[in-house]
Amino acid sequence: MISTLSKKHNFDPVFDSQQVFRLLLEAMSNPTKVVNIKEYADKLYGGNPVFLALAMTLLDNETGFYTCGDLALQEDITALTLARNEQIGCADFIFVGDGGPDGPQSCLKSVIEKAKCGALADPHLSATVIIQNEGEHDIPLTLHGPGIDGHIVVRTTHTVTEALSARDAQYYEYPQGIDLIFVAGEGDLFAIPRLTRLL
Repeated sequence: MISTLSKKHNFDPVFDSQQVFRLLLEAMSNPTKVVNIKEYADKLYGGNPVFLALAMTLLDNETGFYTCGDLALQEDITALTLARNEQIGCADFIFVGDGGPDGPQSCLKSVIEKAKCGALADPHLSATVIIQNEGEHDIPLTLHGPGIDGHIVVRTTHTVTEALSARDAQYYEYPQGIDLIFVAGEGDLFAIPRLTRLL
């Protein structure tokens, strides 16, 4: 099988990665604020260019990742970043795609339960879970935490509700936890950092 990455991609590993990283920081600093990275993702080939743009920005040969059994995505990320494929509990970044009822997203709850949450002395040694988020934004959620003045009510998808409920059920000891990034195929992206919780 010939990888789709055998085509020449136009994503600049320095300039474009910097732009994606700035947008990602904006999203992490403002929970639920939507930013869009389509301009940069469109420069990459592969089954999920939004995931690949984030991988190019966040991963290198010293980081580990997990793709919930998506072998094509695993191959593309390895080819682009030289990052290590790891098991769930060791991965720094975990990509959960939208594979239908029996596909990668069926592992979402298990991923959140098994993802590393850091240690009390080193809370930064935790996983970031990047989740494909499609569907109707018709479920109201109330969130509070750093970056939110009091609390905020947002309408979102079943996937976000499932992920947050599974994460809150872990009862991490402060400041441990995992960061969640939700992405859509059109490049929309928002984050719910570890200390942002359901109210």
